[in-house]
Amino acid sequence: MVFSGFTFLLLFFPITALLVLISKNLRWQNAVLLVASLVFYAWGEPKWVFAMLAVTGVNWLCALPMQRESLPRAVKKLLLALGVLAGLGLLIYFKYAAFFVNTVGSLFGRPNLIKPAVLPIGISFYTFQALTYSVDVYRGKASVQKNPLKLLLYVSCFPQLIAGPIVQYADIAAQIDDRTITVDGYLRGFRRFCVGLAKKVLLANLCGAVISEIGMADAGSMTVLGAWLGAIFFTLQLYFDFSAYSDMAIGIGRMLGFTYKENFLYPFMADSITDLWRRWHISLGAFFRDYLYIPLGGNRVGTARMILNLLIVWGLTGLWHGASWNFLLWGLFFGILLIFEKLVLGERLNRIPGALRRIFTLLMFVLGCVIFYYEDVRLGFTHIGAMIGVSITNGVWSTLPLFDEKRLLLLLKYALPLVLMGIACTPLVKRIANKWEARHAKKRCGFDLASIIAPVALLVLSLLFLVGQSYNPFIYFRF
Repeated sequence: MVFSGFTFLLLFFPITALLVLISKNLRWQNAVLLVASLVFYAWGEPKWVFAMLAVTGVNWLCALPMQRESLPRAVKKLLLALGVLAGLGLLIYFKYAAFFVNTVGSLFGRPNLIKPAVLPIGISFYTFQALTYSVDVYRGKASVQKNPLKLLLYVSCFPQLIAGPIVQYADIAAQIDDRTITVDGYLRGFRRFCVGLAKKVLLANLCGAVISEIGMADAGSMTVLGAWLGAIFFTLQLYFDFSAYSDMAIGIGRMLGFTYKENFLYPFMADSITDLWRRWHISLGAFFRDYLYIPLGGNRVGTARMILNLLIVWGLTGLWHGASWNFLLWGLFFGILLIFEKLVLGERLNRIPGALRRIFTLLMFVLGCVIFYYEDVRLGFTHIGAMIGVSITNGVWSTLPLFDEKRLLLLLKYALPLVLMGIACTPLVKRIANKWEARHAKKRCGFDLASIIAPVALLVLSLLFLVGQSYNPFIYFRF
């Protein structure tokens, strides 16, 4: 079940929201949410619920005695290791075992020793969240959760279960026991959800359809224009898809009384690679910073060790997205850029005109997205070569045409949507919407009618588009 599907929009969430609203107290609300979350996850393949239950149960049992002052520190470390290994072990088995075994096997002429396991959806999200619980308790950052069902609610809560954001236990623990659903909060959540749904259905899905028309799968036959169009539309698809699901998750959480942190803050407005990764998938960056980079020593170590730390973190950040060489290369690409920016450019970066910094940052991100797209790394480099008009076949260099009739017609066909998407990547739309609402605000029944007109219109438009769309991919299946 996905947020942009009719089952969720017309059946699952309306029923869940109604049951939560009519629940007498928070205890009943938590019970409804827990059952709903398990149903949501089990909808496609019920057996994988047991894997999530096992990870949660092991982490609950391991963390339970950690706050006893009499418990030796060595025992606490052992319990922490067991809890962490329960989640990471499962993740490594399902997601990476075949990749690593077959990579080693290929060195000895046996590239396909084992088949990749069927990946439980959302496993990268819920294992990381279970891990944050054990680590936060060990560090004293959060109290032990004595009720295993409340911990299971944190791990399985459906708004952020399969597509993020990654919610750290310390940030949400208090809300499990103390939260309130208000009219204002519900309406704000509804607006946020509708914006996210529209970004997914109206923009991200359109980008995906354009990519299919461009023919990115055949990178070797690209023209320069086709290569750039493919790279730009895939970059936009990633942004609108990823940020749309975060918007929907944050909105649903708000309607249910939870407050989740922002996960995207207009990343294409960034003026450096460092700034970009403070704006893109913020919860993932925060996780690797808090639970890997800082424990490795972060910036408090020598230069050589800091470089190693950054390469480890970004290599694993890449592999988190999938067990494939292109993801590892994507992570290391940005790790190297960050190291260059930090150690080579330093303060000189601020003396470069802001427009040039933004153009360079955006260009690097687009190149990174091309690497991200192709599981066959060679095709990724072929595509990047096409972007500069160069093709290499059997070691022979040749130049590519700037455009062909097919890609030129595609540019003309999608020029206006492309411009509108570019505007949608900036804060301009939000500023205009806020000014319009402020100017037309009229209180009725305790809320502004103007503030719900646009979200309802977006919701209706999205549903109409979903009726006519056969293309509605869920790109998190590998995460």
